Amino acid sequence: MSVLLYSIMTRRRFYAPPGAFNANRKNVTLANDEARHLREVLRLKSGDEVYVFDGEGREFHCLIEETRRDTAHLKVISEIDPVRPESPLNLVLAVALLKGEKFDLVVQKATELGVNEIVPLITKLADVRLRDAVDTAKRVTRWQRIAMEASKQCGRSVVPTIATPISFAPFIRQEEPGTRVRLMFSEREGTTLAEAMPASFTAVTALIGSEGGWIDEELELARDAGWQLVTLGGRTMRAETAAIASATLLQHIAGDLR
Repeated sequence: MSVLLYSIMTRRRFYAPPGAFNANRKNVTLANDEARHLREVLRLKSGDEVYVFDGEGREFHCLIEETRRDTAHLKVISEIDPVRPESPLNLVLAVALLKGEKFDLVVQKATELGVNEIVPLITKLADVRLRDAVDTAKRVTRWQRIAMEASKQCGRSVVPTIATPISFAPFIRQEEPGTRVRLMFSEREGTTLAEAMPASFTAVTALIGSEGGWIDEELELARDAGWQLVTLGGRTMRAETAAIASATLLQHIAGDLR
């Protein structure tokens, strides 16, 4: 086992949003699931040392002062460097809504791969239809929780943003070219990733379609908005595989995964 992996596994890490810290960041309160996990699963108690990350890139070495059923009060000993540095690539992964646990898997693996933001896309052939605002909110809350747990497990101190699901057309139009590379992964009509990528880049937005792929109208809309169509070779991948493969390849090209 590598020293780095051992360090991640031995750190008892918890998540607390910035608002859970007091004004001078000398104390922090864990709530609900995090507090119950500390007390009931790990059976930690006053005097034990733990680590807390705020989801925005900061991590702290802490001492447990008091535990209750749904809260735990900690004293901050010091701010420390995160176990894992963040990727140099600002990567937004926009993925068509997928059935069952497939989207959950994409959120988990994209977080581990260093993605900054995940955007659920409502496309013509998307496998899921959102019923109403309540259904949408429940799904986003679930995905946020999965992203947080994945950040905790893999050593990241940043939790990716999970956007509110958005329809395809307004999303591609709101993404201004700027300095971002904008890629639409497609089974047809695209160039290779090597041909599409510039010599240097620091920000990418990647679109991944549903199991049914993209319809012609969506391909045309993307082209008209300045997106580059890219293919991943001759084999047909499942949507969740394409999302994970795309993130991996882009991070490798950017220098994060070597």
